[in-house]
This record gives sequence, C-alpha cells and structure tokens, in this order.
Amino acid sequence: MTSPQATTRQDCLALDAHDPLASLREQFKLPEGVIYLDGNSLGVLPRSTAARVQQVVAQEWGDGLIRSWNTAGWIDLPQRVGNKIAQLVGAGDGELVVADSTSVNLFKVLSAALRITRADSPARKCIVSERSNFPTDLYIAESLAREHGMRLVLVEPEDIAQHLNADLAVLMLTQVNYRTGRLHDMAALTQAAHAAGGLTVWDLAHSAGALPVDLRASHADFAVGCGYKYLNGGPGAPAFVWANPRHAERFWQPLSGWMGHAAPFEFTPDYRPASGIARYLCGTPPVISLAALECGVDTVLAADMTTLRRKSIALTELFIELVESRCAGLQLASPREASKRGSQVSFAHPSAGYPMMQALIARGVIGDFRAPDILRFGFTPLYTRFIDVWDAVEQLAQVLHSGEWREPRFNQRSAVT
Repeated sequence: MTSPQATTRQDCLALDAHDPLASLREQFKLPEGVIYLDGNSLGVLPRSTAARVQQVVAQEWGDGLIRSWNTAGWIDLPQRVGNKIAQLVGAGDGELVVADSTSVNLFKVLSAALRITRADSPARKCIVSERSNFPTDLYIAESLAREHGMRLVLVEPEDIAQHLNADLAVLMLTQVNYRTGRLHDMAALTQAAHAAGGLTVWDLAHSAGALPVDLRASHADFAVGCGYKYLNGGPGAPAFVWANPRHAERFWQPLSGWMGHAAPFEFTPDYRPASGIARYLCGTPPVISLAALECGVDTVLAADMTTLRRKSIALTELFIELVESRCAGLQLASPREASKRGSQVSFAHPSAGYPMMQALIARGVIGDFRAPDILRFGFTPLYTRFIDVWDAVEQLAQVLHSGEWREPRFNQRSAVT
C-alpha cells in the first residue's frame, strides 16, 4: 500500500476494497457529499460521542449530581484518558494526564524544563526552536525566555543541529510542522540535545494519533499534545501533558492548582505537589469534554498504528502524484520523502491560495489555508479513502482550470481560515 498504483478512479476503488482499515470508517459521522481533508485541524465526530455526552449530561450530571465525581469516576478521568493516550505515544501508565489546553501545558513543561537546566547549568541561556513552529508555542517560549533572562533562538529546520551547543537550555519543537507537515526525527534530535547538555520539549499536536510516536524510546524529556485533531475529541477538547519519570518530581510546575495537590480535599493553605505527573494538573477537570475526548481516543486505539501509518503514506503519496500531474501552478511545500512527512500535504500558491481553498470548500472538499500561501490537506486514515483522494484532486483541478476562485465571494476573508 505504500506505493499505490492508481491511474484511474477504479484503481482507487480497488485500493479501498483491500484496505485493512476500511471498516473503521463506520466509527464516524461523515456528512453526505463532503470529502473531509482537515482532520489535522479538527477531527470528525465519532458516532459514539453524542450518546456518551448525553449519558454524562442526563444521567451522571442530571441524576447523579455531585455524587458522580465518585460514583461515575469523574475524578479519575484525567488519568484514565491519559493512560489511553499514553498507548499512542509510547508512554507508560501513570505518566501522562489530560488537562487544560496545549498552550497552557506547554507553559507548564517549558517552565519546568528551564528550571531544571538552570539548576544544573546556570550559564545556559538559549531556548532553540524552529522559525516556523506554531506561533503560540513561540509566544510562550518568548515570554518565558524573557522571564528567565534567556534568549529564544529561531532557526530553520536544517540548521537546528548547529545550534545545539553549550548555550542550549531547551530544544522546543513540534514533531510535525503545522504548515508543511515536515516530520522531525524525535530520537535523533533528542539525543543531540542531550549530548549538548540540554533538554527537549515536544509538541505532538500533529503527530499523536496520526503516526507511531515513542516518547520513552526517544528518551524525550517533556511532551504536550492536542485532543481535537487526530484524537477526534471535538472542538476545544482538552490537551495532554507528559513528563519523563526522571523529571516528573524535580520541580513544581508553575500553575500549582488544587488538583495538582498531593491531597486536594484536605484543603490545606499550603501547597504540596502530588507525586509524578499528577502535579501537572491544575483546575477542576472538564468532565463533559473529557468524556467526548475518550470516545475520540478509542477510535484511534481501534487501529494498529503501523497499519495506520502505512495507509497515511499511501494516501499522501497518491495525493501528491495526482496534484502534480493535474494542477499546474501549485508548488509542493511538504517534504517529498514520505519518511520526513506527517499525515498532511501542503501546496503553495504565491497569490491565490486562500480563494482557491474557499472555492474548493464550496465544492464539498474541506481543507484549510495557512498564511501566507499554503493550501493544507490533512489525511486521517481511519476515515479517509483512496477514492476521496481521487475525487478531491478532480475538484481541485476544476477550481484551477475554471478560474472560479477569482469570484469575489471566495476572496472575502473569514475570521477562521
């Protein structure tokens, strides 16, 4: 499946007929007439979610009321769902919890990593990251660098290794770049950062649930990730946070809320951090959102990650091949080599990327646009079919050849792109 031979629409149908993941598409509620290539921004609704959320609302909240913190196990949801996500990212039981947003969790772990490096090597002054890392990651790193009297050093991906030196405190990277889909070698870069005496913080927003991740085998130090992309947890789903057990108890995380206390229901005025990863909790768990996220995580656990990755590569390679043969004027912005690419493909157009994407969406093919020039397409192997790839490229070719993207309605910017 890694090198699909699909020169006709019928070939794509044949690939779908032999797809070992085909039956998992039934886990999702997919709108009729829509080809959804934006699971890297918001995953599709699992069929089980509505009933589960209704159960939480009507029975556990409606009937059980506050008793459900105990009787329905609400208080354990951050750890329970965290243990499920841990299976997808190479972490152990009790090492990962669900809490807050990706941005808030990044603040927690980057703060902890900086405290550790400053304690061990006070002279280290640099946080190194990729220039095109997701902006919120850079904003948080910039504020923490200022607070700690450090510098945030932004470099191109090919220049990262040369900046891993005696000045390095923390290397902070998103494993799969949000714009291009470029996949970093977590193990190699972590090893290089450690050899230089620094620590690593990894953002798994575009890799958790999309490809095999192994935090422990990579010897990573800290990681955070998103619940509403490939984990299908719904809009605004809570995120997750992981700390390598060797670091988990070295420092308090800076948001020392009551749920991260060793005994929250003793209600003591002094803070005593919980042991291990539990200290990275902060406020009261969002129960309804956690219930929805658990349904989404279960959809991914239904698949073998190696098989899922194999199909992801096949889908993205087919998409690249078809776009380049039929859609002149678009330039591949993602790595061509599959092993260096996540589960998305980005194409650039120098002047008309936004209206082209809007015209494509109007035709029922949903991707998204990332400024200044990127048309971005995400491929979720659990529900994306080879025939979807063929039909999506057919619609994209028609948008380009017809010139309909020039219509004023497609050039009006919406708040979310």
